Amino acid sequence: MKKIAMILCLALVLAGLPGCASDPPAQIAATTLPVYEFTRELCAGTPLTVTRLVTEQVSCLHDYSLNVRQVKAAEAAEILVISGAGLEDFMEDLLEGKPLIDASQGIDLLCGEEHGDEHGHDHGHSHESDPHIWLSPLLAEQMARNICTGLSARYPDCSPIFEENLTALLGRLDALQQYGEQTLSDLSCRELITFHDGFAYFADAFNLTILEAVEEESGSEASAGELIHLIGLAREHNLPAIFTERNSSASAASVISRETGARVFELDMAMAGDSYFDAMYRNIDVIKEALG
Repeated sequence: MKKIAMILCLALVLAGLPGCASDPPAQIAATTLPVYEFTRELCAGTPLTVTRLVTEQVSCLHDYSLNVRQVKAAEAAEILVISGAGLEDFMEDLLEGKPLIDASQGIDLLCGEEHGDEHGHDHGHSHESDPHIWLSPLLAEQMARNICTGLSARYPDCSPIFEENLTALLGRLDALQQYGEQTLSDLSCRELITFHDGFAYFADAFNLTILEAVEEESGSEASAGELIHLIGLAREHNLPAIFTERNSSASAASVISRETGARVFELDMAMAGDSYFDAMYRNIDVIKEALG
């Protein structure tokens, strides 16, 4: 079936007929690593090309701005695939009037954290809802289904290929969920302090509890009062480890580690880098090492 559909797609390209690709092949732009990787896998075996917009090592997009290359790639695309749930609010003007596939459709979102709290750590921004849905493999499956539905609507002649690729992609995500459940089933501690507020879906997926999520940015590190609070929390719960986010400051975590003996480990938001799956498996293995 996949070979027949691929031949049909290629025939449509050669004939110059409307279908799953135009001449030259259709351009699809996806914002971040997870939606790019899912879209690319769904389009495997078709003439469709997928471009990734955000390639830098970033963990949050609230103050992100696209460069000239990224703007041109987005404008040239026939359709944009976004993670959704407010993650791409920074490019709202560019998205207006553009055909979109929103991967967050139908997903129940967790409430976001306002980055300012009673411990005096104010970062000046907030999310009404938590957009980091890809950190749950089960929610990532729904994202993949949403992208597949959107691609099939846009390029119906490639729908059989999309559906076959979706089955394989869902299998990979299901294997990831099972690996996490099995690997983290018998942890000696299931409580976390994280230095990024984006790991709530990951925690929910694997029955973990985030005691506190601290959002540190350059020039806005944890205050002395918050450090005292976090040190007390780590001692109260006898935490063996605390977790920073890749590319973020580790200064406050180092202080807590010195005061409590808790080791510092690094988690990955899986928003950038080379592989969503590699980042997720690495996160699971890090949690096992730190809390096992």
